[in-house]
Amino acid sequence: MQAPPLPRFLIPRLPFFYGWVVLGCICLAGFARQGPAVAVLSIFVVPMTDAFGWSRTEMSGAVSLGGVLAAIISPVIGPFVDRRGARLVLCLAVAGTGIACMALSLVQSLLLFYLLFCFARMIWAGPFDLGLYSALNNWFVTRRGIAASFATLAQMSGLVGLPLIAQFAISGADWRAGWIAVGATVLLVGFVPCWLLLVRKPEDVGLQPDRLADGKTPPPVEPRWSRAQAMRTPAFWLLSLYTVFIFPVQAGVSLHNAPHLIERGLTPVAAASVIAFVAMLSGASSFGIGFLPRGWPVRFLMAACATFMALGAFGLIFVSSVETAMAAAGLFGIGMGGVMLLLPVAWADYFGRESYGAIRGVALSLQVTAQAAGPLASGLLRDWSGTYTDSLLLFGTLASLAVMAALATRKPRSLAF
Repeated sequence: MQAPPLPRFLIPRLPFFYGWVVLGCICLAGFARQGPAVAVLSIFVVPMTDAFGWSRTEMSGAVSLGGVLAAIISPVIGPFVDRRGARLVLCLAVAGTGIACMALSLVQSLLLFYLLFCFARMIWAGPFDLGLYSALNNWFVTRRGIAASFATLAQMSGLVGLPLIAQFAISGADWRAGWIAVGATVLLVGFVPCWLLLVRKPEDVGLQPDRLADGKTPPPVEPRWSRAQAMRTPAFWLLSLYTVFIFPVQAGVSLHNAPHLIERGLTPVAAASVIAFVAMLSGASSFGIGFLPRGWPVRFLMAACATFMALGAFGLIFVSSVETAMAAAGLFGIGMGGVMLLLPVAWADYFGRESYGAIRGVALSLQVTAQAAGPLASGLLRDWSGTYTDSLLLFGTLASLAVMAALATRKPRSLAF
């Protein structure tokens, strides 16, 4: 892909920092990313299983398989993003997601559903994550947390908006119209801004990260690690260990939270209210944490978020009312929102922008595999014991281990900046 239509020599002369335009593109692409999100798929579960007679397990299996595929391709895509920038990857991701979602309206068999949804889910878990955060981390260093807050908020907005769009279309016609509406929204919102306006990094147009280049202010000092160098540091493996501990908790509790609350005596309406409350706190947490002082070590913030998730998981075991459910699940939501914001920031802060995609691609493989394991473990333990107590004990323990992994993770000090 060539340069955007806006001549590059004009970008440094704009009266504002062009990174905010890039952040706007990232936010719109992040909203569009949620086309194949679990929250969107949940809107289609009842009408599609009624239409075809599929089981809930058959439909949910596509989510896990898509994550496994993402784990395979992410280490390959990461170095490509480092070399070529995020523009091509994000444009292809938006186009692939939009077309796949619209094509789901033509599904007549479970096999075709798997082919299309697994493809879309693979893009959601791999290329989108690498493209969004590579672009963000290239343009922001000292303001990285604030920029990540807005990007995360946009993705949370997609989790709210796209299910509503799907439901309105289904109510007006049928589930096939719902998929068309979702796919069309993805293409309209996400493709054009990325195609026209996204620039690889500020140095390509004579700028510096975070601000206009004034010729006087030196660029921010940041580390420059290759993937091979990073993988020889304890920090890489401790961050990876944190990822492996925390993401089964995030996915396992999130997917099975509603049925657990119902089993604990809450009505379906009350359980749905608790889930909505969790989503609200999660979004508020992910947005607010980005505005905390950058001088605070990210490992302490990661440990605090894992602590909230551990307390929430253990607390859910003892739920007996709406109030106790909101207290426990609310703690979990606060921690979960923080984790979703902090991990991409931590990888960039520890190892720099130069090989972010290659380094993050390896870690992302671990992340999506761990996410796929959480719901499976929760379901198996529920079927074996008859309650979610054992799975919540497991997840609380894993989150506690993540606290220790975070506290042990220190920023690498070797290699000259």
